[in-house]
Amino acid sequence: MLVVPQHATVPLVASLFYSGDDPYAVRMAFHVGTDEPVEWIFARDLLAHGMAAPAGEGDVKVWPSSDGDTLNLVLSSPFGQAHFEVPTAAMATFLRRTYDAIPAGHEGDFFDISGELDGLLWQA
Repeated sequence: MLVVPQHATVPLVASLFYSGDDPYAVRMAFHVGTDEPVEWIFARDLLAHGMAAPAGEGDVKVWPSSDGDTLNLVLSSPFGQAHFEVPTAAMATFLRRTYDAIPAGHEGDFFDISGELDGLLWQA
């Protein structure tokens, strides 16, 4: 749900993606009626920490609601800020599946940091 200034909510379709190609990150695509979804990429651990307590600084902030049923997600950009409410159970299921695929602390087994740095340095 998108939370609008009057504290009402507007239903919104969003998709979550996780891949071993970028094991530290989660992609969230918001389908807002345009041809292409609006996509955000942020740390998987940020979502996991935000399930229990406020987490995040800067562009992405996550915290549980007082009743525990909803996860609050605030995304900020130079173009504005959006506050979303996500069902906690659905996010917990998604995160559990990502950690089943690649356990915490093993992300480096799926990510070639040396190769990524070499590629960035050669492009500079």
